[in-house]
Amino acid sequence: MEALSIDPKQAKLILETALLASQEPLSLVQLKRLFDEDLDADTVRRLLDDLRSDWDGRGVELVSVASGWRFQTRPQYQHVVDRLNPQRPPKYSRAVMETLAIIAYRQPVTRGDIEDIRGVSVASTVLKALEGRGWVESLGHREVPGRPVLYGTTRQFLDDLSLRALDELPPLEEMGNLLDRIQPELVSRSPGVSSEADDEVVAVSDEDAVPGDASLEN
Repeated sequence: MEALSIDPKQAKLILETALLASQEPLSLVQLKRLFDEDLDADTVRRLLDDLRSDWDGRGVELVSVASGWRFQTRPQYQHVVDRLNPQRPPKYSRAVMETLAIIAYRQPVTRGDIEDIRGVSVASTVLKALEGRGWVESLGHREVPGRPVLYGTTRQFLDDLSLRALDELPPLEEMGNLLDRIQPELVSRSPGVSSEADDEVVAVSDEDAVPGDASLEN
């Protein structure tokens, strides 16, 4: 670690304060702005790793996700925090879950690609629900007749799953369990305040479904 003009302990306190006060993950670029001196990314990262170790054994943890660093409740203690502000967790229909899985594991894909894999038509409400949640976005258009929209997942999707990159996605069969455990609330948020996304119930009916859906494993 490069020599610091401030004590490393003080530097970690600065980082800790900013991260606990923020409702969103903070990137290395943002965290570097907290210091008067010009710290390189490796130095800030080492300080963060030390800070993460300082929080070992506590009910919250410092994690690195796609958008940066944040404090969050450890999964095994989330049920305790939920008692302070009980909320019904989002419910996802089969259509939403399958569409999200196809986009996550096969991106970029078009609506037609999704329909070919699932074997059923995809209702517009399904894609709108995923876009509204902030998990799916348009990546452009495929250069074929009609120029269909190409869909992919977002940084928010990775952040909510506490992942840094798509290559950290779990095996497909574990995707449902992971989504069930999504806890987007950060420890810095008041237990009495919920985000709009937390109150959302994504339960789009699959009225267009027909027997014989194709497997994602194809």
